[in-house]
Amino acid sequence: MRTLTKAAATAAAFAVTGVAFYGVGAASADNAAPKSDREIPNITKVEDKINAYYGGTADASGKFQASPKSNYAKQVADIEARAKRQIKHAAEHPGRDGRKPAIVLDVDDTTLLTYDYEKKNGFAYSAAAFDAYVQSAQSIAVFGMPDLVNYAAKSGVTVFFLTGRDASQRNASAANLTKAGYNVPVDAAHFFLKDKANPPAYLSCGKPTWTCSTVDYKAGTRKHIESLGYNIVANLGDQYTDLSGGYADNTYKIPNPMYFLP
Repeated sequence: MRTLTKAAATAAAFAVTGVAFYGVGAASADNAAPKSDREIPNITKVEDKINAYYGGTADASGKFQASPKSNYAKQVADIEARAKRQIKHAAEHPGRDGRKPAIVLDVDDTTLLTYDYEKKNGFAYSAAAFDAYVQSAQSIAVFGMPDLVNYAAKSGVTVFFLTGRDASQRNASAANLTKAGYNVPVDAAHFFLKDKANPPAYLSCGKPTWTCSTVDYKAGTRKHIESLGYNIVANLGDQYTDLSGGYADNTYKIPNPMYFLP
């Protein structure tokens, strides 16, 4: 579930150029307010950089497609290659504790690409617009990710999806994953969505009212997965909050200059 608006484009300027940036509004007291307009990236130029990075163009139907030859696709491929080597090693050398190897993946911009939504909405977030987009189940896969996921499954590694999408978006999200080429189970046992109304018992921050941060929710869910007898050998996500909190042997940050989620 996203909460940021077009201000995230400012963070994108730093992400595209490789400068570490941990979120709009996260500045210290010394630099919370720019002293000059020269300290603020121009949003139009930031968006131009994002589009060039994704190689984005509109197809005949008006849908904005990223290019499989873009710098984005190349960067993702390098990350996936590293993850595949590590997953292969884990599958071939299981631990002696009897736990089964597993991988955990986020959904938005880790397994399903939302570039079309972001481009059409000016890289801004609207809960209603995003829900309509999710319910349409039209996202394409992040380049190369179905091959990595299906390889892991064929190698005996269990695949889990863990997203901040709302539980009401389960059916459309599961259908989209299957349509995008993920040939793995996407049932409730393998696909975890945020359910603030009926939080699972293993999330202590979920009751009596939901107080879970993204890290609480995701790390707590990974802890639960491991309690079922799994060892999470790889955790993949496009946000640092997807990867923080432990309960994974290795983490892989998928590039996403479009928005930042605390």
